[in-house]
Amino acid sequence: QVQLVESGGGLVQSGDSLRLSCTASGSIFRLAAMGWYRQAPGKQRDVVAIITAGGNTNYVDSVKGRFAISRDNAKNTVDLQMNSLKPEDTAVYYCNAVPVIPSYWGQGTQVTVSS
Repeated sequence: QVQLVESGGGLVQSGDSLRLSCTASGSIFRLAAMGWYRQAPGKQRDVVAIITAGGNTNYVDSVKGRFAISRDNAKNTVDLQMNSLKPEDTAVYYCNAVPVIPSYWGQGTQVTVSS
């Protein structure tokens, strides 16, 4: 059973950067793709970035050019570098497989961007 733990969130100002990290308790090597998701207050949880086992990446339009997802299968980690943060990036950020495995949801990490 894999457990995912997110970290790295915080309160920042518009234009600042944060790096989120997701650590898996078990090997994520078998998972074909991993993703970062976010859920803003009153909204559904949506994917923002995906990385395949081979390292190919894809991003939702609103974060393209600002966010970068990376993975280290040897360390069982998936990171999300977030630059030029905007208030609309405020949300709880989660990692999970793609497609989602419901039992893998962790507690998430809160990102708050003030204007």
